[in-house]
Amino acid sequence: MKGLVFMEYLKAFVVGGIICVIGQVLIDRTKLTPARILVLFVTLGVILTAIGIYEPIVEFAGAGATVPLTGFGYTMAKGTMEFVKDKGLMGILTGGISASSAGIAAAVFFGYIAALVSKPGDKS
Repeated sequence: MKGLVFMEYLKAFVVGGIICVIGQVLIDRTKLTPARILVLFVTLGVILTAIGIYEPIVEFAGAGATVPLTGFGYTMAKGTMEFVKDKGLMGILTGGISASSAGIAAAVFFGYIAALVSKPGDKS
């Protein structure tokens, strides 16, 4: 039993680590800004979900694939596809936001808390 749990953790760690290594390589080796890399990862998550590649990665790695930025794109794409099935074309406008609303709300809330307890400011 403990071996199975360890393997789940290991798979999540390795896949999430690979995604983070790709991001770090892009930061170190290209002139892409962190904001562009963020958009690239979210968009890549949407595209890989749309063509059916990201779902098997999520099934294999669990949180290792859903927690990074590509997982946000996956959540939005999956929500959009489900809402389109249920509500038709209106699902295109509402599906992604509805599926990822909890994550967005948590990011805003914890970002606010972090700003309260730290000294936010420019790097200059």
